[in-house]
Amino acid sequence: MTHASETLSPALPTDIEQMALKLLQRAVDRNRTLATAESCTGGLLASLLTDVEGCAHCFERGFVTYTEQAMIDQLGLPSDLLASKGAVSSEVAEAMASGALAKSAADMAVAVTGFAGPGGPDEEAGLVYISVARRDGGTRTREHHFGDVGRGEVRIRCLRSALEMLLAGLADSRA
Repeated sequence: MTHASETLSPALPTDIEQMALKLLQRAVDRNRTLATAESCTGGLLASLLTDVEGCAHCFERGFVTYTEQAMIDQLGLPSDLLASKGAVSSEVAEAMASGALAKSAADMAVAVTGFAGPGGPDEEAGLVYISVARRDGGTRTREHHFGDVGRGEVRIRCLRSALEMLLAGLADSRA
């Protein structure tokens, strides 16, 4: 079987690989560019979106903002937002996606923030927020409770959800 993803195929479920290929082909067909802002996925989504030969040019850039200070420095998040809502919240996911658009030339950005696990005393392992923002308007955010299924599995589920949301965002965007 030929794999869409050149280097990540051995580690990825086939459905994720196929969704990534579909997303990238759709972005190329619509002349749209993508950006990522990732916390708990640590750049895994950006790596996936740059791993498909012939399609990676629609990926504009990625931000790996694993700490609150990185979110402030790289994406322009207000420190008071992080102090009041915490790094894992729908508001922060939305601000990350908006910040990725503001700091890039991309048409659409996806942001992922969450607790991959194991969680601390005030952290729910598997709690993740994913937000997609489009330059032509509209932001969608989803809250996920993936459970304490392990860091790797949470990240895989984040990829799947982010790809689904990006595909939906491309379908809703103006051609």
